[in-house]
Amino acid sequence: MTTKELDEVVISRAILAEQNAVMMDYLDLDCAVVGAGPAGLTAAAYLAEAGIKTGVIEKKLSVGGGMWGGGMMFPRIVVQDEARPILDRFGISCRKYQENYYVASSVEAVARLTAAACDAGAEFFNVTMVEDVVVKADGRISGLVINWTAVEMARLHIDPLTLRTKYTIDATGHDATVAHQVKNKGGNLPIAGEGFMWADRAEAHILGHTKEVFPGLIVAGMAANAVAGEARMGPIFGGMLLSGRRAAELVIEQRR
Repeated sequence: MTTKELDEVVISRAILAEQNAVMMDYLDLDCAVVGAGPAGLTAAAYLAEAGIKTGVIEKKLSVGGGMWGGGMMFPRIVVQDEARPILDRFGISCRKYQENYYVASSVEAVARLTAAACDAGAEFFNVTMVEDVVVKADGRISGLVINWTAVEMARLHIDPLTLRTKYTIDATGHDATVAHQVKNKGGNLPIAGEGFMWADRAEAHILGHTKEVFPGLIVAGMAANAVAGEARMGPIFGGMLLSGRRAAELVIEQRR
């Protein structure tokens, strides 16, 4: 088979030109979702489908968070009845294990949620971390300070860049990174910390903890439970998906 000659510099220019254009456009967002785990991916999919300009910031190279590994690297996740409609909504196949317990492939779940978010128009910025927030005279988060994850890992003294956002969803899991940044800078945001493993309690209360905890900041997934001092749930992911959907609904309601 004969092919046209490929130019390495043209390939590099294509990558730089396209991604720089995207970054220039997405420095101004309706909603920034920080963390591309199950709650963040679900939130991004629903937000983008509603026409909300959404950027997803993920510190790791890959998206999916803890959902990739299922339970102890067995790539299966469990969801309960209440979350089953979200699996169906995004075409994630599952099998009923017993009453109220459905098992799905963790890899398929990540892939389909990611594809849904991309198809709806969300943009992903991986290997990117949030190192600070912008809060001005109105006391509201109006921007995020971002840098490459590799800069922090190498402890390089490199100044970051800033993006503007009307809403931020902290979906950073157990660490509740954005919430802690607000608290550490003196924001009125008490963080109780994550409690012991208690799946039933954690799943039952996560939607109540999914809310705006600081002007412009909504917490979702395990970040919501960590801020509230709620229990940990382990490899049952229904609450995470439901929390992501609820976080998106809160933004959509405010943007109407």
